[in-house]
Amino acid sequence: ARSMVNNQIYEINHYGKVLNANRTYYLTRSQPPFLSSMVRAVHERLPATRENQQWLKTGVEAVIKEYKSVWTVPPRLNAQYQLSRYFDEGYGPCPEVEPGHYDPVLRPYAAKTGVTLERYAQGYKTGAYKNPELDEFFIHDRAVRESGHDTTYRFDSRTADFLTVDLNSLLFKIESDVAAMLAALDDPAASAWAQKAAERKDRMNALFWDDKRGLFFDFDIKNKRRSSYVSATVFYPLWSGWATQAQAAAVVKNGLPELEMMGGLAASSVKSRGLLSDSRPQRQWDFPYGWAPHQMLAWKGLRNYGLDADARRLAYRWLYIITKNARDFNGTVPEKLDVVTGSHDIFAEYGNVGTKFSYITKEGFGWMNASYQIGLQLLTAEERGRLEQVSPPK
Repeated sequence: ARSMVNNQIYEINHYGKVLNANRTYYLTRSQPPFLSSMVRAVHERLPATRENQQWLKTGVEAVIKEYKSVWTVPPRLNAQYQLSRYFDEGYGPCPEVEPGHYDPVLRPYAAKTGVTLERYAQGYKTGAYKNPELDEFFIHDRAVRESGHDTTYRFDSRTADFLTVDLNSLLFKIESDVAAMLAALDDPAASAWAQKAAERKDRMNALFWDDKRGLFFDFDIKNKRRSSYVSATVFYPLWSGWATQAQAAAVVKNGLPELEMMGGLAASSVKSRGLLSDSRPQRQWDFPYGWAPHQMLAWKGLRNYGLDADARRLAYRWLYIITKNARDFNGTVPEKLDVVTGSHDIFAEYGNVGTKFSYITKEGFGWMNASYQIGLQLLTAEERGRLEQVSPPK
């Protein structure tokens, strides 16, 4: 774990950010910022030595460097609201997408131009066909990939127009973490970081909390209003700790009925996702799919507010479908699951890593493995026994 943190510190010091992945074409794009959480989690489990205190100091310095040079300056900082958005400094189509991914977007322009889809795609890439509308589309398409939610209808292909609940909750967590870590290092700057967190909390409450709906929503800068898209990211304020007790209770009351399925949390509500069609295909970070990071963030967020029974219920549902798939399909532990049917049979966008029988990793899939280990710790002895029998959720 410490080596993983060291690698991210190295990337910040050499490339300016924690890259979306270790490839040259990702130099324009960050991962969502979890490094402060990682530094604290690792340091708390290290022996109290002078060397490890120095390691903590090195980690804090990298976190602050990225916070100041990436997340709290333009183009990611919105000066008017003093909150941040996801962005990518690159241009044009993303190199990592699979063939055909952009076909529904490019097809109308190819038809209007009177050329084949393949010719138009190549012409746009080389600059033969100029298209300002597509230029803007790809700005937002790149931004959604920095968000980690690649892709979703949550932003209506306008990701860079949104100040998001998840990103700003992560930045609040960074500010709180830095305050705690600096205090542990006897650094007087700790109080200033605690103040940053308090001020961000006020700004987020003003923009993100919808008192009528009783939920947190992203803020649409362009249209100057909250989104109405119900997403599993509604649990980020609980995970990072800036929600009030009343808001946490409201999220359970108003969010779970839309997001909780037989197999755990869906990435979005079906109503928010809307109808699908040939021109509006399924996206993998939307209903009915569930992802391990959302589950773990929600469990921790609920437990932060004493809502342990809800956390355990959600954990059991998620662990049940992982267990059932592993039992029934030759040890398959995939990257994501359909939480409505409990199936790994998902091939939206990039497919489902770990489900092709030519590529079933014996060690499982990283964050699925992590969610299973963490989820087991939440269950009672009786629930563990039921899980061993692969008993459906109650």
